[in-house]
Amino acid sequence: MCTARYTESDVRELAGPRSYERGLGYLDAVGRLRVDADRITATVQGTERYRVALEDGDSLRAACDCPYGEDGHFCKHCVAVALTVLREPGELPALRGEAAARETALDTWLDGLSRDELLALVRKRLAEDADFKDLLSVRAVMAGGDITAVRADITALLDPAEFSQYGYIAYEDAHGYAAQVTRAAEAIRDLATAGQGAAAIAAAREAIRRVTGVYESADDSDGCIADAAAELERAHLYACVAEPPDPDETARWLVDHCLGDGGEYLELEPADYRDVLGAQGLATLRALGEEALARNPSGWAEKYLMESLARAAGDLDELIAIHAADLDPDGYTHLVIAGELEAAERAGEALEWAEGGLRHAATEGEPVHRGLVDYVAERYACDDRTADALAVRRDHFQAERSLLAYRALRAAARADGRWDAERPPALELLRADAEEGRKSRWGGGAVLIDALTDDEDFDAAWIAAPVLATSDQWLRLADASAAARPADALAVYVRDVVARCQYTGDGSY
Repeated sequence: MCTARYTESDVRELAGPRSYERGLGYLDAVGRLRVDADRITATVQGTERYRVALEDGDSLRAACDCPYGEDGHFCKHCVAVALTVLREPGELPALRGEAAARETALDTWLDGLSRDELLALVRKRLAEDADFKDLLSVRAVMAGGDITAVRADITALLDPAEFSQYGYIAYEDAHGYAAQVTRAAEAIRDLATAGQGAAAIAAAREAIRRVTGVYESADDSDGCIADAAAELERAHLYACVAEPPDPDETARWLVDHCLGDGGEYLELEPADYRDVLGAQGLATLRALGEEALARNPSGWAEKYLMESLARAAGDLDELIAIHAADLDPDGYTHLVIAGELEAAERAGEALEWAEGGLRHAATEGEPVHRGLVDYVAERYACDDRTADALAVRRDHFQAERSLLAYRALRAAARADGRWDAERPPALELLRADAEEGRKSRWGGGAVLIDALTDDEDFDAAWIAAPVLATSDQWLRLADASAAARPADALAVYVRDVVARCQYTGDGSY
């Protein structure tokens, strides 16, 4: 039996109906299927031969080097590979067995090679892979005991010049720079492991300072540089644990980092340094934090520092008091407090704070934070208070008439056995929005079409569509109801093709 960790429904949801249907036509084009523990790779012959990689660990993720896949989409080639694995019972365990056998064979082969043969393999890889060469170069210098040279190599890895041809790191170059920052973090860890903790701490702090400066002029839309910088921060903590520095000096550095530019761009958690600082360092950190908060009572960085200190001390009531001193008008702070209380197994108090957030937002005249609505409604549902959960969802839908709010209302009403009664007035609100021309505020007409389509009330959706539907909604409606209304769907597709043919480029293709 196939033992993939995902289902066909997962594939359909990730790809969307159009890519999913197109992927069905590429099942016979999948080749070179290989499986490791959590990774599946294959090629798919399309206009060109494309390479696909799937990761089926805790969740299904995919990458493809076709133009659509490189934009981050779960493309038709990914669909074809994912479905190939699912639709061949027994294939995945067999492939995983083959992968394990290959690993065993490789280990056995390597064990049998002579020193000269191994060196020849390494030198060939060094000649072909510049990143591998950089990594081994740093380790070679470290093995020689020249700490100054190691620091220089780390500094070189952090230099953005190679990736800043226009004076900043463009989106397409961010991953390359992030890879070098990650290698610098690895080198810092190696320093600490080699008994050079003080040098590693100094190198980590300098690296964090440099990356902070670079971050201001980088397009890190994917967050890869931030992730690499987080590796630097973890390397700093690792080095501090390996060779604990002066606690007072460390406390001052943490405060400077959190309140300076580093705190704005990089997320370091002072509470993680609890054991490094000890009682003396924590006292210094608290005194410095309190002084900073007194100077700037409304500063978010100062507040974050004090929150972290409360966590480090394990003082939940102090943490709640810090949050409660500055409540967001939409109830979000109440949600944060509820989360802290629930994590501490104080569920009753958590729900009281969350309910207070609903009242607070109403008093402030603000739309309630969606996460707070979800929290309260889900807790009510768990306690079999389905009518109360429905009331919360109804109030939220009336205030924020979105498709998400409509779906949540529908789920709550069905759980309470009242969807037949709740649906007509909900749709009437959306129709009223459309008729009153309130699209600019609520998107009423658009939400009505989405709601009817989501309900699979296709007849009503087709009736409303000529006046209200956007081009994307026409396509979604056609996709969803093509089997029941093929002629109507075909007319939509033809109209869309004619419109797209007026333009060139990958998107139109």
